[in-house]
Amino acid sequence: MQDDETARPRDRVLTALAVMMGLMALSNFAKPITQLLDPGGSAGFVLLGSRLHGAANAIVGPLFGLYLAAYAYGAWTRRRWVLPLAVAYAAYVILNLILFSVREPVERKPPALFMTLYAAVAIGVSSGGACYLARRRDRLEDSRKGRKAT
Repeated sequence: MQDDETARPRDRVLTALAVMMGLMALSNFAKPITQLLDPGGSAGFVLLGSRLHGAANAIVGPLFGLYLAAYAYGAWTRRRWVLPLAVAYAAYVILNLILFSVREPVERKPPALFMTLYAAVAIGVSSGGACYLARRRDRLEDSRKGRKAT
């Protein structure tokens, strides 16, 4: 007898979202290392538009990595609690991009074409993920009992 998990095919979009968030988590865990290897470079976690350095980067980057790892896990396991994480992350991405464009000194800003493409992907993935989860919230499960959301 098959259980509900094996009877239905895996949602490809949700799987891709979980993998992307997992990769972003790994990237944030690596921020302190990449900054240590190139102290004068552009590595460093950007928090509310400001690139962090030193101890702040070493603490906040991995903490945000944990947040994204939780998001990836929630998306992978189709948990209902992932939806507020996704919405908050999407709002954060938009706010962070706006603040970065205002706060980053002109000489340190990446080229406009790169920032436009980066913003399109970042907003598309984060907001798209939140919208996708919201539209399919009836397919997400209550983590306490493994039941579908009602």
